[in-house]
Amino acid sequence: MTCERAAEWVEAIAEGDADIPPDAAAHMAACASCAQSLREAQRLDGLLRARPAPAAPAQFTSRVMSHIRRTSWRREQVVDAIFNAAMIAAALLVAAGLWIAFGRMGVPVSSRDALDLFSAGLLTAAQKVAPSLPVYAGATGLIAVALGVWWWASDSAAL
Repeated sequence: MTCERAAEWVEAIAEGDADIPPDAAAHMAACASCAQSLREAQRLDGLLRARPAPAAPAQFTSRVMSHIRRTSWRREQVVDAIFNAAMIAAALLVAAGLWIAFGRMGVPVSSRDALDLFSAGLLTAAQKVAPSLPVYAGATGLIAVALGVWWWASDSAAL
């Protein structure tokens, strides 16, 4: 064992956290420098243990907890903002998809007579939309799952 390798054990041995490995014990017995390092570390550890620990300042716990709550709240605000932006983007994509789908079917979305058009040609529109229903159902399911996860995360965070 080298002095560098033995030095890795000095602090742990001095604190009593670890037993001396046989090769480290043999090295420290043979190497005056490493044995001196161990004695100094043990002396320093003894001095630190003998020294009384200072008392925590008044209001320490309440200040730390307040800081943790503020930090957590800020992080939640960032996550909420990102999630809300993603939901708005998803809603805009769905709206744009519906706009394009209705435009390709020949349904004037922006006219005032759209309701009359829908009631008169409901069967024709249903036949044209039927092949795309799985896509719409998937998008609706995705939004429902995202909202469910959001609700679950908000509820779990409140606990």
